[in-house]
Amino acid sequence: MLGERAAGGVRVRLCFGDPGGQAVAIRDQEEGIDGTLAAKIRASLTYYRDLSHVPGCEVRLHDTTLYNSLFRYDDNLMVNTHMWGMPASANPLFHLQRLDGNGWFDRYTDSFDAVWNTTRPWKPNE
Repeated sequence: MLGERAAGGVRVRLCFGDPGGQAVAIRDQEEGIDGTLAAKIRASLTYYRDLSHVPGCEVRLHDTTLYNSLFRYDDNLMVNTHMWGMPASANPLFHLQRLDGNGWFDRYTDSFDAVWNTTRPWKPNE
């Protein structure tokens, strides 16, 4: 579905924590999950292997502290906040809609762009 959207002109950007990075290792330790966070990320990335060659789709890795997970489509944004020591599934999910250019929606998307600028492209065979 994401590949089809990209073929239709939609820019698709997926950004995951670097499974070999320090930030993922620290979060894994904080959650007490014994090294499984990196494995979960690697497993998730397998679903996007085919997108790495689709024009308009980018899959990248970051090594920054994760404060939230963002899922954006058009003027809708789902924000999964992260509390220390708890997995994402145990934290709240907020639905934001863009109403003007100065609200929380734009602050979150600006933070995504700032992280995006620190990322490196993911290569499926790494």
